[in-house]
Amino acid sequence: MRRSVKAAATTLALVGAIATGALATGSLRLGQDAGSLPAPVGLAEPSASASSSADPGPSAVSSASATPTPSPTPAPTPLLVPAPLTGRLVTPRVAAQHPIALMIDDAPAARPQSGFNAASVVWQAPAEGGVPRYMMVFQDQMPTDVGPVRSARSYFITWAAEWNAVYGHVGGSPQAMATLRAEGNGQLVYNADEFRWGGIYYRRIKERHSPHNVYSDAKSLTIMATRVGAENEAIKAVWRFAPDAPLEARPSGGIIRVDYPYNSITYRYDRATNTYLRGVNGTPRQIDPADGKQVAPRNVVVMMMSFGPLNDGSNKHRLEAKVVGSGKAWIATNGRTIEGTWKKSSIAGPTRYYDKAGKPVTLTVGQTFIQVMPLGSKVTIKDGSLPAPTPTPTPAAHASAGPSAGPSGSPVAS
Repeated sequence: MRRSVKAAATTLALVGAIATGALATGSLRLGQDAGSLPAPVGLAEPSASASSSADPGPSAVSSASATPTPSPTPAPTPLLVPAPLTGRLVTPRVAAQHPIALMIDDAPAARPQSGFNAASVVWQAPAEGGVPRYMMVFQDQMPTDVGPVRSARSYFITWAAEWNAVYGHVGGSPQAMATLRAEGNGQLVYNADEFRWGGIYYRRIKERHSPHNVYSDAKSLTIMATRVGAENEAIKAVWRFAPDAPLEARPSGGIIRVDYPYNSITYRYDRATNTYLRGVNGTPRQIDPADGKQVAPRNVVVMMMSFGPLNDGSNKHRLEAKVVGSGKAWIATNGRTIEGTWKKSSIAGPTRYYDKAGKPVTLTVGQTFIQVMPLGSKVTIKDGSLPAPTPTPTPAAHASAGPSAGPSGSPVAS
């Protein structure tokens, strides 16, 4: 093919030479490379593009016949669904994780406790001796470290039963242990006692003295949940959730304070983060050692409930509570508090919250702290107020005629 092209180019050069009389003068010799001759007048020299079109060559052929590289298929956007206890958007797998509830010590020697900030819901209620106790419920997040874990109480089991939770504890009252033996294999909860799983999924730290030294972590809790028979499956949400209120709708300031006999809890509303900054016994900032951050839930609920002596013959002054029924409640979210009612219709039934009109309340997406208070307890609630709106600057008046003003206010020549 290339020889044909070269012969054609030589022929064209010969024709041009004859037209100009070059052959008569002997300026062209047969066999001379036509590519070295000057272009004849009135006849265009064969161009490189013409040569290429005549003989595309191997690279051109392969380029023309090559299959176009397909564009990469974009990764599908992962499906997100609301987590049942917080309303946070998570994957379906996370939303189906089995809830795990842990009893947490609140004696002075147990503070500061770890794990608060990973919990979906935190309950705090009275226990014997005037010292309250916590129950942290983990679902869409798991704690890197959590403890100290303490003993079971019957009324906490009923709150854990609302989610058929894995129930972690270190022993318990005789009534609680009897309930767990009878209905701790998934009927109410899944019993995860340190007496059975200590040294495997619970550990005792050296930095604290017993009984304030039992801890666990995410990996251990997850494996233990499987060992006690809990399975991950879709969980029906009970509470309603909505996104944060816009900043302009949030008040500035506000405080909630509840007092147990030997413990005082304060929440100070923070407008910027739309959270309630938690403090204990006069300390304004309760810090979770697991992540080093301030404990600051999105929602705070205060429930009034009847408590009385258990009279179990132990002389340990244990309490019992009327958890099934209804009572007064305050629900705080987005910096505003409403007075309403809590209702629980059965041992395993969920605790629901209603406003004065009897309508279910809507919480803000995120963590909820529930303060359960004995009837007659001192509760102080003071909401903040909306900041005065920032005045909108009035635009300066401009004359309808004359030169316009530039950025500095000086006239701009037209």
